[in-house]
Amino acid sequence: MKPVNYKYLFIFICCVSLLRCAKPSPKEKERTTEKSTSLYTDLDGNAVSLADFKGKRILLNFWATWCTPCLKEMPSLAKAQEILKDENYVFLFPTTDKLQKVTQFQKNSKHPFRFLLVTTSLDKLQIYALPATFIYDTNGKMAKRIDGATEWDSEEILSQLRAIK
Repeated sequence: MKPVNYKYLFIFICCVSLLRCAKPSPKEKERTTEKSTSLYTDLDGNAVSLADFKGKRILLNFWATWCTPCLKEMPSLAKAQEILKDENYVFLFPTTDKLQKVTQFQKNSKHPFRFLLVTTSLDKLQIYALPATFIYDTNGKMAKRIDGATEWDSEEILSQLRAIK
């Protein structure tokens, strides 16, 4: 049997003690809990939940700054957002890109979108390719999923979006 190395045992006990003493303040704990339960944050770091838009139809378009099909469909998304602005629709644009990339993109693109940051991995949301769009009805149930780029301002797609209650 090997003798106990008290030096390593002492270091281990000190580390455990320090970790137990480092308790977050109530405010930090509240912020951590809020962010961990929300799948999205806005560009200011505030938690965003789809429940925040209760009673509205939601178009949730997952995209990335490096995704060519995502960027190609943005002008038609902007037009669809404008066309449906008085029809109880909210358009949200979550991405896993870093905040700095998204804010730079927002500044350069001038798209009138509400960009969000995703707080989890896309595979946990069952998204394996971009763009991916989820459309929710006014009860918060997913009514439609569209994978791949789409002409959002086409009459066919606008009719499908209007049909979702």
